[in-house]
Amino acid sequence: MRSFSIYDMYRRNAHLYKDRTAVVAGDLRLSFEALLRDSNAFAATLAGKGIGKGDRVAVLAKNDHRYFTVFGAVSAIGAIVVPLNWRLSDEELTFILIDSGSRVLISDGNYAEKAETLTGTAGGIQTIFWNPPDGRSPDMNAMAVDVPLAETSLSENDPFCLLYTAAVDGHPRGAVLSHGNIICGNMETAATMGLTSKDAYLNMLPIFHMTGMNLSLSVMHVGGKNVVIEKFDENQALAETEREHVSVWGSFPPMLTRLTEAVGKDGRDISSLRHVMGLDGPDNIRAFEERTGAVFWILYGQTETSGLVSFSPAMERPGSAGRVGLLTKVRLVDDAGKDVAPDEVGEILVRGPLVFQGFWNQPELTEKIFRDGWHHTGDTGRLDEDGFLWFKGRKPEKELIQPGGYNVYPAEVEAVVIEHPDVREVSVIGVPDPKFGEGIKAVCVLSEDSTLTPEDLMAFVASRIARYKKPRYVDFVDSLPKKADGSIDREKVKAAHDG
Repeated sequence: MRSFSIYDMYRRNAHLYKDRTAVVAGDLRLSFEALLRDSNAFAATLAGKGIGKGDRVAVLAKNDHRYFTVFGAVSAIGAIVVPLNWRLSDEELTFILIDSGSRVLISDGNYAEKAETLTGTAGGIQTIFWNPPDGRSPDMNAMAVDVPLAETSLSENDPFCLLYTAAVDGHPRGAVLSHGNIICGNMETAATMGLTSKDAYLNMLPIFHMTGMNLSLSVMHVGGKNVVIEKFDENQALAETEREHVSVWGSFPPMLTRLTEAVGKDGRDISSLRHVMGLDGPDNIRAFEERTGAVFWILYGQTETSGLVSFSPAMERPGSAGRVGLLTKVRLVDDAGKDVAPDEVGEILVRGPLVFQGFWNQPELTEKIFRDGWHHTGDTGRLDEDGFLWFKGRKPEKELIQPGGYNVYPAEVEAVVIEHPDVREVSVIGVPDPKFGEGIKAVCVLSEDSTLTPEDLMAFVASRIARYKKPRYVDFVDSLPKKADGSIDREKVKAAHDG
């Protein structure tokens, strides 16, 4: 029996909601029927190019209404979408295209030259633009054809997307999320937040980001409206919220602070706003809620858990990461794998239909994190008797820094910093940052007689990896503390440098 897929969601909504608005982008408005029609037409185009079930289709673009056409088209033919983070370096993007085995790259025209460079390096990839500049072709809109589609058999475990996460070992890892994962994530979010067809979500988080994808598809699933802006701008966000009666936002630092300040100055009517999901500190959340009357939903999750493990209104239990979700089981265990008592710290283990299928092309790593039927997150926390999860930190082997909601592993930054000829040793740590919540600091030992400045090192790193991964802070020291085995003692570095 055919399971319920993302494409089934599109067909269901076209039947139930027909002429109701599904997507808004500026002056463009697409109904649910029109969205299905456009998705079918582009699916036929992809099929005509030999793209079918299991093939990977990459997307390099800022937020755009055509993302939703691509999602519908790819799911219609059983292909797998690979949304790319446009902030990544060419080297990182090329790795993802090669590792995923993408056969098509769909690109925003603004990235035409980058797309052609990437496909030229990766090789064997067709390029399609959705607003080609300078007469470049093929154009996604011009290519779309309206022909009947053959039925594609899908199960709940068939992949819908590959989302590449931060690089532990220097290379991004592709998390395989199935149709069942995404659909259950939609249901979890919609049921817990009480979303209905009257809701409207403002896409100011990147659609390639797990939380952005979850919120947009959750609102779409219940017949709500997606309002698309290219990227975050607080003034545009307020204007679109007023114009389209937006009721749902997503936010990661420093977005909430900027929005709170803008609300006080702008004078826009955003009384339609009901929910904001994301991360921020209790003081910032309290100030925002007092100014807007909206509820901020705090969360803990990973790409590997479809973005969700726990979430609830932040002020129900300030400082917590929310209550464990309706479709999720959580255990906390010690280093021996034994369950800890309530309110004791342990590693967070997760099980349920939101847990991903594994890492693309990495069976050994997948087996390692799926031990004993549980997903081992590598994060630590405590679970109180009321079911609220309190995030503590990360296990040493999974040290992670989150500037502005993005995941950055120290190892991937260290690998670039150490390439500078003046750097002998480096330890990268996360430190509190008033703007982004957490900032990246590189603590370095330099060669003798080096004249390297922190600014020079920041520029060196920014030229080689995504700019959000570059250190915002740099300390130069005479030596770094070592463990007995000679490796750098990161915990002592953090203690000495405000980590």
